[in-house]
Amino acid sequence: MAQQDTDQQHVGVLPVDDEGFVVDTEETGEREAAWRERGTSRAITVVGNPVLHKECADVTEFGAELETLVADMFASQRTAEGVGLAANQIGVGLKVFVYDCPDDEGKRHVGVVCNPRLVDLPADKRHLDESNEGCLSVPTAYAPLARPDYAEVTGQDERGNPIKVRGTGYFARCLQHETDHLYGYLYIDRLSKRDRKDALRQMAENEPRYAVVAND
Repeated sequence: MAQQDTDQQHVGVLPVDDEGFVVDTEETGEREAAWRERGTSRAITVVGNPVLHKECADVTEFGAELETLVADMFASQRTAEGVGLAANQIGVGLKVFVYDCPDDEGKRHVGVVCNPRLVDLPADKRHLDESNEGCLSVPTAYAPLARPDYAEVTGQDERGNPIKVRGTGYFARCLQHETDHLYGYLYIDRLSKRDRKDALRQMAENEPRYAVVAND
């Protein structure tokens, strides 16, 4: 069964390693540029926009429309200087995120995940990292947030093939952060009331460096 699953992974967009995880560290610049150059940068939705605060719909159609969305997401991510972007951050309520993010060893990871689910890790893999976290949808605000420094996500690539993605350090944080988005959670929802209030104050006191969608 395991070997069959691994063989199935090889029909996907990215190659996989011996454990069936995608190898997303090869040709990263070329792949990111190929997506971005086909896309159109869109304004970022911010906290308070309803699309950010409810679970997104599953991706069920894998074709040209999804590819256009992914290209726009890569373009928007680059414009906003982000390392990950969920579809609802540009106003689209579908379970897909893109990433262009380094891990704790400085390796660059680039990829697309549809319908992600975080793998429930055993206790010996739950070493918490209490680094600062920020979000393009809460512009200019940062707060420390404890998250495991290793993460695994299952899902599908942009063509519907099953994939597994894993990351350490900053990339692990990115995988958890973006998956949260697609289930209606912002990182500030995981903060204490005091820290959430401080993050919103930071946002209110500063101007974002990219275009945002004003909340009505």
